[in-house]
Amino acid sequence: MDYSNPILVKSKQFALLCVQIYKELTQEHREYVLSKQLLRSGTSIGANVREAVRGLSKADFYARLNIALKEASETEYWLEILSESGYLEQAQFTQAHTACNELIRLLVSITKTQKTGT
Repeated sequence: MDYSNPILVKSKQFALLCVQIYKELTQEHREYVLSKQLLRSGTSIGANVREAVRGLSKADFYARLNIALKEASETEYWLEILSESGYLEQAQFTQAHTACNELIRLLVSITKTQKTGT
């Protein structure tokens, strides 16, 4: 992995955080439905970012990052649902939500730059 690329590093770290939360929710709370949604969308962000970086064209790069952005928005939603339904502790939610919002900001910035061509 390219450790000099912040979006690659941060999206992978976030995916690992989602895996950790999923394991805890399934093992300690026996919650399988919402946690699976979080796992799916949270790990998909990094997978799409990696595909974007290895894309064949600028259009492919842009399309994959937009998918990653949509997955990040969906992940934010699942984090909110898990928190508001009492499955996530406040500290856990804050850590994951902060990391998710950082990814969203980075992805928005990159996709805006790509759209404008600057």
